[in-house]
Amino acid sequence: MAGAGALAAQAPSVFAASPSSQPGEADIPFQLGIASYTFREFSLEETIEMTKRLDIHKLSLKSMHMPLDSSPVEIKSMAAKVREAGIDLYGGGVIYMTSAEEVENAFAYAGNAGMKVIIGVPEHELLDLCNKKVKETGILLAIHNHGPGDTKYPTPESVYQLVRDLDPGMGLCVDIGHTTRAGQDPVEVTARFMDRVHDIHIKDEDKAEASGDTCEIGHGVIDIPGFLKMLLEKNYNKVVSFEYEKDGKDPLDGLAESVGYVRGVLSMLA
Repeated sequence: MAGAGALAAQAPSVFAASPSSQPGEADIPFQLGIASYTFREFSLEETIEMTKRLDIHKLSLKSMHMPLDSSPVEIKSMAAKVREAGIDLYGGGVIYMTSAEEVENAFAYAGNAGMKVIIGVPEHELLDLCNKKVKETGILLAIHNHGPGDTKYPTPESVYQLVRDLDPGMGLCVDIGHTTRAGQDPVEVTARFMDRVHDIHIKDEDKAEASGDTCEIGHGVIDIPGFLKMLLEKNYNKVVSFEYEKDGKDPLDGLAESVGYVRGVLSMLA
């Protein structure tokens, strides 16, 4: 399966086609997206163009593409650029929240942009306020795990233990790369906490150690076919976003290969 996925990644017709155009894709409940940190060296306009070239229609913007201190008018204008390109600006982040003011600003920012989810990292003492804002706004909060060295949320379980008794809109953005670097199996971990998974960052790592680095999907140690199969079995119906951290100044080739690999595997699984 992995070999066939790698071959699919080399075929432009596969990675240029949207999942909905492939045989069996109607059976796939989730959609592919891009976390714009992938394009951190590029402008918003360039980010939109590269997302379109990959025929991906979901985008989560990081602050370098839509600054957190922008005015409501500026936020709405930037969000409109994304949607006019035929892309759903479904989320924003990662957004760090270290004060009550930053929590309020994050939810106002997401509301003005029309986002459905904030991918965030709030301080633990701000979780009750975040819970209140989730209830007030209907905007989901997906707390992102950052692996070894992260003292707040190193693993998906560390998030889950803090939000499991809060509003269902308080959940996880599972970064499968950081989960792997923490020595955990992202297939098993994500399945275990699926009731609170609101977003996923998909990537591959060259080794399952704290020093692991992002690589093209299919070249690393993560069981990507097994992970995608689990998502289908669990009927995950939100977004799986590529966060390709390698080659910051020239990410498109490696990202396209990664997208092609995932689409090839999904085509076979479907």
